[in-house]
Amino acid sequence: MSKNLARSVVCFVIGVLPMSLSFGGERQSLVERLGYDKDARLLIVNADDFGMCHSANMGTFKAFESGGVTSATIMATCPWFLEAAQWLEKNPQYDVGLHTVLTSEWRTYKWGPVAGAGTVPSLCTPMGYFPAGVVELYLRGKPDEVEQELRAQIARALNANIDLTHLDSHMGAAQLHPVYLSIFAKLGSEFQLPCRMPSRETLDREYGAGGLLDQFEELGVICPNELLQGSAPNVSEVESFWKSRLSQLQPGYVTEVFIHCADDSPEMKAVTGSQALRFAETEFFSDPETVQWIQDQGIIVISYRPLRDLQRGARQEAYDRHPPK
Repeated sequence: MSKNLARSVVCFVIGVLPMSLSFGGERQSLVERLGYDKDARLLIVNADDFGMCHSANMGTFKAFESGGVTSATIMATCPWFLEAAQWLEKNPQYDVGLHTVLTSEWRTYKWGPVAGAGTVPSLCTPMGYFPAGVVELYLRGKPDEVEQELRAQIARALNANIDLTHLDSHMGAAQLHPVYLSIFAKLGSEFQLPCRMPSRETLDREYGAGGLLDQFEELGVICPNELLQGSAPNVSEVESFWKSRLSQLQPGYVTEVFIHCADDSPEMKAVTGSQALRFAETEFFSDPETVQWIQDQGIIVISYRPLRDLQRGARQEAYDRHPPK
């Protein structure tokens, strides 16, 4: 989805959400709470669309094993979810969150709800698939069915013995509508999972909506400080694009970037016209020279697991201080 369309969608629906809560007093930064120097630059490299198809899985396996990505988010709605889940059973050291899904954008490769089309009919086209884009979703999707479906996706991942580390949202579908976003935040709190969100500065600058993050803070849900979105404009600029972006990471921030992994196979070419770029970005982040270059910049690469452990630890500390009577 284009930035202009995302901005239009957010501006259209944002007015119904209270935009500010007051959080007084000095607090440690997220970087400091994670145990690093206040000026440290922490980086999460996430592989989205894990489980979407075999090609995506093969690219993600390679990126994980090379150390090029530090986390991934899996799509519980897709046919190749089981291959990814079975690989994770053999490789539990890798951190994987849930790529919550409410849309199905490709023309000839589709997926539908885990809960079933008959259970969440407002989320489906007449053929039983998710709608192709967020505008169609928002025009028809009922919030109670959204929550039911997202819970079903979390349950499928947990039942596959995946130790989820965080939540994010395919095409931003659960994040661009204030009611859906409240569900997303609530699930992050209930399952004690950090959530991917743009920074407060980005939300203010792009949408005038920095207060969206207040509900995450109120619920004790941790989000990285910054989310860098976008990909290189073409294959030839992958290296220069990413080195430029990574060299400008903010000190004192936990920054997330995400890529879409793929191998060089006919399958991904049949699904999407972006196969060449997906493969090129997978190769770049899987290259040992890239891994070394990131280290040479003084960037500390982490996964979502420390954020999840911090979020769960903070909840336990609050419980210990004020146990229920």
